[in-house]
Amino acid sequence: MSVGQVVDTRSTPRAVKRGFLGRCPNCGEGHIFRAYLKVRDQCESCGEDLHHHRADDAPPYLTILIVGHVVGFILFTLLATVEDVPNWVHFTLWPALVAGLSLILLPRIKGALVGLQWAQRMHGFGGDLT
Repeated sequence: MSVGQVVDTRSTPRAVKRGFLGRCPNCGEGHIFRAYLKVRDQCESCGEDLHHHRADDAPPYLTILIVGHVVGFILFTLLATVEDVPNWVHFTLWPALVAGLSLILLPRIKGALVGLQWAQRMHGFGGDLT
């Protein structure tokens, strides 16, 4: 390493965890969202630019994948163990479970993906290391 060279290490697991918790992937202090799914342009704590993110369709896709597997497993387990489940249980339990899990997971998955993009220097998060 030469004199004057800046080494910028970005821990991917730490950035993903911070994003999952809704915090800035850089400092872990500021909030990543200004609304439910709207990512801030900059962190209010450290000033890190966050507007570069390109989460696009990945968060909904991953949310559907996870929720589908969780709810499908619970549904098939219930049907295999309980002999006669009334229809009102199906009409109330499954939609509520799907909606609830989706609303809880979607911003967390989006935050984790923004943290991943930041840590991997994707889509303009690279910065100049000179």
